[in-house]
Amino acid sequence: MVKLTKTEEQIMQLLWEHGKTTVSQLIEHMPSPKPPHSTISSVIRILEKKKFVDHETYGRTHAYFPIIAKEKYSRTTLSDMIKSYFDGSVENMVSFLVKEKNIDTDELKKLVEELENKPS
Repeated sequence: MVKLTKTEEQIMQLLWEHGKTTVSQLIEHMPSPKPPHSTISSVIRILEKKKFVDHETYGRTHAYFPIIAKEKYSRTTLSDMIKSYFDGSVENMVSFLVKEKNIDTDELKKLVEELENKPS
């Protein structure tokens, strides 16, 4: 799967959150300072070329919607990060998070419970 730029990911997050929407509606959901309409239109067209977004036409208006699920993109991105930064090891990643105090004991216990209860 193609990696997205930070701006493309920001647009995708909005589409995943709000569903089918126009460029103007996307801009409304963005923090200030609001980007120009032409900038967001360009990013949307790039996302269409990358096969992340499609649209429906209503007269002269286009409503855009994601065609890649957030979960699928998240899974791929996380997998790539684990390969690139943790030698392909989930254990190395969890160990890093524990050392950096980004995950506490209660969270680890919950993760262990989930693993133990996961169907084979």
